[in-house]
Amino acid sequence: MHVTTNNAAASVRKGSNAQKVTLPGAKSNKTASKKKDEDEAVDIGDGKALTVPPDQLKLTEAELKEEITRTLTANNPHAPQNIVRYSFKERSYKPILVVDQMAVLFEMEGNLVHIDSDEGRRLRAKECLSEETATVDTEAEPDKEESETRATSVEDGGEAEEAGDEDRPDSVASKIDKKEPKITNQFNFSERASQTLNNPLRERSCQTEPPPRSTFSATANQWEIYDAYEKELQKQEKNKEKQKAVPSKKDDDESKKKIMPLETQHNDLTKVARVAKILERMVNQNIFDDIAQDFKNFEDPSDEFRGQEGTLLPLWKFQYDKAKRLSVTALSWNKKYQDLFAAGMGSYDFSNQGRGMLIFHTLKNPSFPEYIYPTNSGVLCLDIHEQHSYLVAVGFYDGSVAVYNLKKKGQEPVYMSTAKTGKHTDPVWQVRWQSDDLDNNHNFYSVSSDGRVVSWTLSKNELVFRDIIRLSLDSAVSEGPEGAQQPSIACGTSLDFHKHIGYLFLVGTEEGKIHKCSKWYSSQFLETYPAHSMAVDAVKWNHFHPKVFISCSSDWTVKLWDHTIKTPMFTFDLKAAVSDVAWAPYSSTVFAAVTIDGTVHVFDLSVNRHEAICQQQVVDKKKTKLTTIEFNPIHPIIIVGNDRGYVGSFKLSPNLRKKPKTKKGQEAPKGPEVEVAKMDKLLSLSGELDQNTV
Repeated sequence: MHVTTNNAAASVRKGSNAQKVTLPGAKSNKTASKKKDEDEAVDIGDGKALTVPPDQLKLTEAELKEEITRTLTANNPHAPQNIVRYSFKERSYKPILVVDQMAVLFEMEGNLVHIDSDEGRRLRAKECLSEETATVDTEAEPDKEESETRATSVEDGGEAEEAGDEDRPDSVASKIDKKEPKITNQFNFSERASQTLNNPLRERSCQTEPPPRSTFSATANQWEIYDAYEKELQKQEKNKEKQKAVPSKKDDDESKKKIMPLETQHNDLTKVARVAKILERMVNQNIFDDIAQDFKNFEDPSDEFRGQEGTLLPLWKFQYDKAKRLSVTALSWNKKYQDLFAAGMGSYDFSNQGRGMLIFHTLKNPSFPEYIYPTNSGVLCLDIHEQHSYLVAVGFYDGSVAVYNLKKKGQEPVYMSTAKTGKHTDPVWQVRWQSDDLDNNHNFYSVSSDGRVVSWTLSKNELVFRDIIRLSLDSAVSEGPEGAQQPSIACGTSLDFHKHIGYLFLVGTEEGKIHKCSKWYSSQFLETYPAHSMAVDAVKWNHFHPKVFISCSSDWTVKLWDHTIKTPMFTFDLKAAVSDVAWAPYSSTVFAAVTIDGTVHVFDLSVNRHEAICQQQVVDKKKTKLTTIEFNPIHPIIIVGNDRGYVGSFKLSPNLRKKPKTKKGQEAPKGPEVEVAKMDKLLSLSGELDQNTV
């Protein structure tokens, strides 16, 4: 649309837009400014005053006559021109050609009705009575306002204002003459009913966990039906007896009141204890988060530059304040729960014997033990049952053995040997669980300094013992009547059963000899090895190879044996008394030993047959002595005990658990056969392999 204008018309419009109209009822303080406006006003034909603003642009005649052409379009300059939308039909984005050009400047929805409309007239007709009363009230108010305005105009010389009001047809005076009520604007406000918006409906639902289900099935035999009837008859008889001896109601109520609070308190305490245990583990996991991350993810990258050597990364440190003055005499991992291990606390100082302690620690909570069992005598050895992981056999310094059940409440053992039931007369140095007997009774074996190797069977009420063999210095055992003199007795210090041949076991003695024995021959040894010059502290069969075992002693040496040969296959001098040795569960050629100078030695015979690939001091050399060591059955960590009551855990670096290299494209062989082949190759290199087996 083309619009042609000139500057003169524009200037007139600007002047007309700036006209000043005086409304009725204006205050007297505006009269002075109104006179100035009348002096400066320009008269127009209709009698209205036109005011020229002082900042108006003054144009010449030529500029006023100049025509200016402006083109008005209906397009919105701010409307977007590049909108695209995805077309599912053509599977691509398409531009939108039609764009909405309408721009809404102001929009408001209301319920006002114009006074001159048809609907307004109908409403006024319906509200005649209320309107008449309203007009009476409004007539009185304008009279007051008119008198006030007139008074103010007389005082301030408002004659010009009255003249202007008389000229205006919509002035207040004209309306009063017509006897019409004064209204503030041209709209009439009326009350009308309206409906509010309904709140949107919301549906909330929750799903509970399904109750636990269990499938039960049984075969109903004749004797089972008979037993069920017998039980029912016994219940009925007991109920009859109770009814005969019913106490008074008052006594019954009082007894119930006493019992109920105790039961509720016990239930509340057990619930709180379980929740507190979970919270304690969460807090400890946050506190030791850096150690947990190292345990799970850290692999020492410096092994690539060390060649074949490796390191031990310190992890958690386990301790119990009440066991600080005791030595860690035994360690054993739980085979079912691989994060749980047991620590036996006692003393090797024979002149300072006293109490002991059996403690269970977990990797999930290194700050406090999971189970604590105080003992009257020091613990020297322990073993956790492989299938029934809640049963723990313990040997004490006073010669007794005991079995603890972690499922039972209380701190007392479920089985305990006494002098009547074959208790040892000297300290028990080793206990080992064995497979159940023909009657499915659990049993374990123990060795003591009194020279006896005893089998203990767990019956219903007590421990039943049976002497397997008696150790003697001349390797022969005499079975005379009681009171008969026997040859000098050899003191047993260590014991271990063969991993594959159930009846075969080894016994280490204080004199430095190792005896190979059988459960079925109690009168003689199968073989005797002149192993060490001092006491044999530990003897252990290899987990994979059926012929190989290892021993350590206080004579500073660790020796590797083939049980078919009387001489050792390998001898390692560690330059300090060796306290304990342990085979790795993941390799047939890896073992670790600890010495009293605080050093851990890790050997891998497939890598180096002469020296340890890791020698690391883990405690203070002068103050602390290492006593025992154990490998975790799954994780690449070891735990080490010392004579200060602490148990330290360490992670093996990649070089200490390296697998044999394979050619590209071939998978690494797995299984026990591979480990047996590794040890066979090692023995063949020594040139002393004997093909005879037991």
